[in-house]
Amino acid sequence: MQQYPILPSNAEIDLMMHDLKCVLFPEVFGQMTDGDFFGQLISHIGSSLKASQSTSSAEPRLDADIVGSRFMARLTTIGALLRSDIDAVATNDPAVTSPLEVISCYPAFTAMLHYRVAHALHELGVPLLPRIITERAHSVTGIDIHPAAQIGASFGIDHGTGIVIGATSIIGTGVMIYQGVTLGAKHFSRDADGNMIDTPRHPIVEDHVTIYSNTSVLGRIRIGHDSVIGGNLWITHDVPPHSHVRQSRPIQHIGFIDGEGI
Repeated sequence: MQQYPILPSNAEIDLMMHDLKCVLFPEVFGQMTDGDFFGQLISHIGSSLKASQSTSSAEPRLDADIVGSRFMARLTTIGALLRSDIDAVATNDPAVTSPLEVISCYPAFTAMLHYRVAHALHELGVPLLPRIITERAHSVTGIDIHPAAQIGASFGIDHGTGIVIGATSIIGTGVMIYQGVTLGAKHFSRDADGNMIDTPRHPIVEDHVTIYSNTSVLGRIRIGHDSVIGGNLWITHDVPPHSHVRQSRPIQHIGFIDGEGI
């Protein structure tokens, strides 16, 4: 049986992300004392590179120390994006009393912290580790964001459980989505041998769009800026800017009693 390098455990990912929170938000989580975020990051990048190399005959093209240093150079940008996400939630939810409540209580913060880190690592070409990080957040929050998705600043998530954002999704600035929203694929492309092809297949959501709960937006379609998409909808076509898309009125069927037919 083939032996693979040991990948980071859930506990190790949790520790690394906690230490990162201390780096980015010392006013909330305190100064990091006995942790070493950079050291953990380098170790986990190295493990992921070795594991990926063990499944491929290709020579390794990345160096963990170099990639780690490049990631650290992006840390200020990641922190700024996270603060914009926190502000978006606080601004759009009247139940929020302060940004501190978002940081300490809301699953949106956990999901976006993990996504922002994983996306940066994905852009730097790190294999495996970005998915490990976002899947850790998925298991904790119920929010499933692929690290390859492109999400702009001030991304607001309310409640969040059941949200799915696919790998080729593109989301603009100031977008707000609610629980149960899916940005998914309508179908998958295959080559002549029947193998799936990784092509753009998820929606493009332009700036300042709101998508309400349990709506599925499927395929490589475009939701125009400043639109509002109502709840419990199935959207498979382009939506022009400044649109309001709602359900039609419910249809009442006379004659059914006690649920004896649909």
